[in-house]
Amino acid sequence: MITNYIKVAFRSLLKNKGYSFLNIFGLAIGITCASLIFLWVEDEVSFNKDFARQDHIYYTPTNQNYEEEWRTFYSTPGPLAQAMKDEIPGVIRATRSSSEERLFTVGDRAINRTGRYADADFLDIFSLEFIEGSIKGAFENPEAIVVTQETAELLFGKNEKVLGKTVKLNNKDNYLITGVVKNLPENVSFPFDWVAPFERYRNGAEWMTEYGSNFSDTFVELSPEANVAEVDEKVKALIPAKDAESDTYAFLHPMKDWYLRSKFEEGKKVGGKITYVRLFSLIALIILLIACINFMNLSTARSEKRANEVGVRKAIGSSRSRLIIQFVSESMMMACFAAIISVILLVVLLPQFNLLIDKNLVLGLSKPSHIGILLVITVVCGLFAGLYPAFYLSSFRPVEVLKGIKVKSGSASFIRKGLVVGQFTISIVFIICTIIVYQQIQHAKNRELGYDKERLISMRVNDEIIDKFSVIQQDLIKSGYIHNAALCNSQILSGGNNGSGFTWQGGVNTQDVLLSFRNITASFFETTGMEIVEGRGFGTNVDADSTNVMISQSLAKLMKTDNPVGKKVNRGDDSYEIIGVVKDYIYDDMFDTSDPVLFINNPNFARYMYIKTQQGTPIDQAISGIGEVLKKHNPAFPFEYTFVDEAFDAKFKSEQLIGELSRIFALLAIFISCLGLFGLAAYTAEQRSKEIGVRKVLGASVTGIVKLLSKDFLKLVCIAILLAVPLAWFFMNNWLQDYAYRIEINWIVFVIAGIVAILIALATVSFQAVKAAIANPINSLKTE
Repeated sequence: MITNYIKVAFRSLLKNKGYSFLNIFGLAIGITCASLIFLWVEDEVSFNKDFARQDHIYYTPTNQNYEEEWRTFYSTPGPLAQAMKDEIPGVIRATRSSSEERLFTVGDRAINRTGRYADADFLDIFSLEFIEGSIKGAFENPEAIVVTQETAELLFGKNEKVLGKTVKLNNKDNYLITGVVKNLPENVSFPFDWVAPFERYRNGAEWMTEYGSNFSDTFVELSPEANVAEVDEKVKALIPAKDAESDTYAFLHPMKDWYLRSKFEEGKKVGGKITYVRLFSLIALIILLIACINFMNLSTARSEKRANEVGVRKAIGSSRSRLIIQFVSESMMMACFAAIISVILLVVLLPQFNLLIDKNLVLGLSKPSHIGILLVITVVCGLFAGLYPAFYLSSFRPVEVLKGIKVKSGSASFIRKGLVVGQFTISIVFIICTIIVYQQIQHAKNRELGYDKERLISMRVNDEIIDKFSVIQQDLIKSGYIHNAALCNSQILSGGNNGSGFTWQGGVNTQDVLLSFRNITASFFETTGMEIVEGRGFGTNVDADSTNVMISQSLAKLMKTDNPVGKKVNRGDDSYEIIGVVKDYIYDDMFDTSDPVLFINNPNFARYMYIKTQQGTPIDQAISGIGEVLKKHNPAFPFEYTFVDEAFDAKFKSEQLIGELSRIFALLAIFISCLGLFGLAAYTAEQRSKEIGVRKVLGASVTGIVKLLSKDFLKLVCIAILLAVPLAWFFMNNWLQDYAYRIEINWIVFVIAGIVAILIALATVSFQAVKAAIANPINSLKTE
């Protein structure tokens, strides 16, 4: 019996090759799209899953109060870790940690690697798996270092035993390799290539032992029996107990939330990347739904041709249940073919998708979970898409069909039209969302930044570059390729260091104002293109400006004075005179305003050098010239650099991903919807073939008939537009609320989306309408 169903289903597919292809291809696109999204979702939710004790590991951010607003920072005081371990029951391990980049040198090999200085508990908390050495006693030697397998291979070559060997960091400090651990997977929140004892990083610095200095990451592991809520309350009370004047408290942030739920507002967790995971999971289901709707419409569009088949089958004794099984078998077979085509499409498209999302996803058909999900999608699509056509087609009465009485659509026509409206509503929503996301990104990108990111190069520096900077700067300018160079303690696009506790003349309750610090050289403003709007800049004599500062416009506004130049800014016993005001610039959050900035002429804390190339100089020549100068003055360190404009674009990575995926999904939704509309147009032309024949005999023109057939579909699209506009406005208005600097939604967007939808619908329907209009009326009327 089953074999017979399959044979009949296969013959039916071959008999109707065109419709079968559209059905299968539409489903294949839907399954492919959903599969790509689910692969991305699987990767997103798998972050930090490889750590053995992930359910008991926590990070401790701090909430800090500035101007009656709670702000969350991923930094804590140095002594917090040990205090939690000593004073809070349930905390069994705790560690300070600081992420740093260091140059590793072994013989003539030199590589930059990012790692962590941490306490010994760090190795246990993250369950690092040792290939050489052991976790026990790995940090007994204060000069110890544990490296990943990849780092060891880059330094010493493959299959080399490196335990007990020495490496030099930053060309001055020797470390002894006491362990080699397995490489971390790509999907971890805090990646590292090496771990070394924290005490060597601290190097006796007393400020690292103070509760007022937030600089380190703090990780803790709780006992499985610990009451997390109780421990969290004790963690929150710890810093205020140690520093009565502090408006700061730490709290527990579980590992399972590090990647997906790390967005905070007013000290409360409000989401994060989990929003996109849910959004795209919903989109995957919507795309599948559109594909299934398309399948239904195309199947019911063939009802006229299959009516006689149903009538004959019923006349010779076939029951309705068997007919339902037969039609469901056909849909399941098409779904299986669609799944096979989908796998081929996934193999072809996955590399391009990886480039788009900047990941390294693999299809993984050897994984039972992947095979299972594909089978579930296939079966659900086959059943969902096939059940309604099966029940509808099997409901035909054999007497009426075999007598040639027209099959009445009943509610089926209404349902088909409703499904088309639903398809186009979703498609138009996608079109509107794509346009608005693009506008918001461009709005932020084109805003006044306060500096010139073009032709600006950034690179990390070391002590040798800082000590020789004046000579390096002169040689760079002499090369003819470089306009200027400068040092700064932080990246121009990042938040950098900050603090509070400042007072100034005329200021009231200013101690809670958070200021960012920029330790720079005098050439910083000319190099970056920042504008000095009042006063003067720093001179080349650092000592002469040791008690002078420059401020941003936002800080000048807070001082509420017409001329801040010459005024004093105080912090504790230190007093600084303002010599200049710099135009505000945007950093950290590209969609928001930035904190006020205090500029200090002190390059000793510099971590980055900025280099502005000459206008018109080919970038490859400029890079070559910079490399030659640095090789001369800093030969031990490789020349590694970043273009600031590329770093700027990377700030919009999440928004750009949303925009790109929205555009792709919009195109796919429109394409699949057009297949459904094509099917409905074919069905309508088939149902009205005799009416069209009569109209042509009576003199109706091709244009008139095309208009007649098209106007009903335009009504459906217009209804879809009316439904889509408020839905799209609601979704996008809510999305825009996450950005302080945002666009206002313009009604033109809805007009454009509506016109595009109408044009696409007309183009789709016109093919069937023209085909019906130019057909010979004799063919449709000769049976009358």
